[in-house]
Amino acid sequence: MKGGCVLEKSTLSVNNHLSHGLPFLDSRATLLVVCVTTALSYLVPKLVGILASNPQTVWPLWPGCAILVTGLLLVRASVWPLLIPAAFVGFALADLQSGVPLSSIARFIPGNTVEVLISAIGLRYCFDGLPRLNSVRALAKYSFFAIVLAPLAGAFLSAQGVARDYWMGWKIVSLSEVLAFVTVTPALLSWLSEGRVLMRRSRALRLEGLILIAGLVLVSYVVFTLPEDSRSPALFYTLVPFLLWSALRFGWLGASTSLLAVTSLSIWGAVHGRGPFSKLVPLTDPLPLQMFLVFASITFMVLAAVVEEHEQDAHVVRESEERFRLVANTAPVMIWMAGTDRLCTYVNQPWLKFTGRPLEKELGNGWTEGVHGEDLQRCLKTYSHAFDVRQSYAMEYRVRRNDGDYRWILDIGVPRFNADGTFAGFIGSCLDITDRKLAEEALSSVGRRLIEAHEEERTWIARELHDDIAQRIALLVVELEHCDPQVSGSMDDIHESLQLASQRVSDLGKDVQALSHRLHSSKLEYLGLATAVRSFCHELAEQRNVQIEFKQADIPAEIPKEISLCLFRVLQEALQNAIKHSTDQNFTVEMLGMKEGISLTVSDSGIGFDWQDAMNRRGLGLISMRERLRLVNGELSIQSEPGRGTTVVARVPYRPEDRSMAIAG
Repeated sequence: MKGGCVLEKSTLSVNNHLSHGLPFLDSRATLLVVCVTTALSYLVPKLVGILASNPQTVWPLWPGCAILVTGLLLVRASVWPLLIPAAFVGFALADLQSGVPLSSIARFIPGNTVEVLISAIGLRYCFDGLPRLNSVRALAKYSFFAIVLAPLAGAFLSAQGVARDYWMGWKIVSLSEVLAFVTVTPALLSWLSEGRVLMRRSRALRLEGLILIAGLVLVSYVVFTLPEDSRSPALFYTLVPFLLWSALRFGWLGASTSLLAVTSLSIWGAVHGRGPFSKLVPLTDPLPLQMFLVFASITFMVLAAVVEEHEQDAHVVRESEERFRLVANTAPVMIWMAGTDRLCTYVNQPWLKFTGRPLEKELGNGWTEGVHGEDLQRCLKTYSHAFDVRQSYAMEYRVRRNDGDYRWILDIGVPRFNADGTFAGFIGSCLDITDRKLAEEALSSVGRRLIEAHEEERTWIARELHDDIAQRIALLVVELEHCDPQVSGSMDDIHESLQLASQRVSDLGKDVQALSHRLHSSKLEYLGLATAVRSFCHELAEQRNVQIEFKQADIPAEIPKEISLCLFRVLQEALQNAIKHSTDQNFTVEMLGMKEGISLTVSDSGIGFDWQDAMNRRGLGLISMRERLRLVNGELSIQSEPGRGTTVVARVPYRPEDRSMAIAG
């Protein structure tokens, strides 16, 4: 019971290593491989000797070296000095019991050694793990070492052990080894590497494989074991459908297994004087049978390799297409493909989701149905020209969305070429740029309005200077002229004129100061934000004859210049807009210092307005306030409805400790 557990664990370890394509096993699995290979090295040649029955018979296939090479490929090279002698002992015992002379055995040993080492070392060098003959390239590498080089080299040392005629012995030995490496080794390798995969396939496929083997064995039995007078040469052709079936459906595993079955039955029939090779009995010259089996086996092994290579390429293509579709359907862009005839052959899921139309309506020229009528001709012209010159293009046009709205998209297309350089069509991507277009229009509108506002500000300053300040200065000059004793008759008149001029100069100074504060407040720079805001509210209230209530609490003494200037300009804009448009006479300005920053609120109880409409159309002042606050990471909120007044709140994040830490750092 204990030994059974060890054997089960070793077998499991072998299967795990083989499933990952690894040639090296652990100690228990290695011991299992050595034991099985040594046992087969004795039992299989012993079975061959029993089946030969006639001492004069030369067996057309020698499986010993093929089995040994398979075992060597499963273990580390350090185990080879143990496994090779053990297998050779099995060979020698089987040959002695079959009546093979010691002199022949002595000639077989060096030849087999050379053959085994060439095959094992060459295959270990060429393949990472067990050889997989599932491509023409892999089959070519395997054939060079195992089918050509090793048997031919080994036969030079073993030829005299088979026949007195050296070259006749060389042909027999080399072809027997070639046939073994064409049938036995591929069958063992295929089941070791692909057997578990086949067992995990569908039950229907496994049943198909059993039917295939059963049918092939039955047909082979009829072809190779019936008496000569009861068979027809046409029976040879009945094997071809089964061999084609095995190669096309099951690859190199099916082909190698089928060829091993055909080889075994054909040799058994020839040895016992049946089938198409019955005239060779006693089988002292197996060359015709060997040549038939070798060429038939190589033909169908090549076919199986070609089929598997084609399936692998097709699998790679399918995987590539699946990955492309997965990426395309999850990408945040619309992707399309077109063939050489300029007709659309593919659109991804984002495209279908955008248009809201089924795939069949978008293919061909169906996609043009969603293009805006004003853009269609320009779009098709650019598209056709790109196909004619086979160059990339980028264009913008409008496409109808699933809700009926037309959206601007940026369409970028690039030509596709096959591996041989032939033109294969175009592939492109589309991105909804409507928001960008609206932003560009808004920016251009803002830029225009900023220039207009700049010119209006200049016009207002020029008008204030020309129509008010300059006129009042001119009037002051006239009044000062009356202070001339030669013009004025009495000192009382002169004194009265000087008092009036003094008052006018004082008023003129206040108005110039107010104008200066509007352009730049020196109090903001030297006295701080709270003092500058209070002063501005007082001056504006006197100038416009309104009531402005100012409240402030916990305003830091030191505020960064950019924050102070931002809040001051927001106050100017908000308060002047309120006085100009609200028709109210009472206003409230509140400025609070909080933990998370500074808050400025300007409110009135006037007529209110639709602030979203003002922001979208003519609200340049609102836009400038929002942009100023954005520069200092602040935010602007407006609460206003027609007839319910307006409240403008500006918040700027600022903590005095951050500034102190920055200074200390």
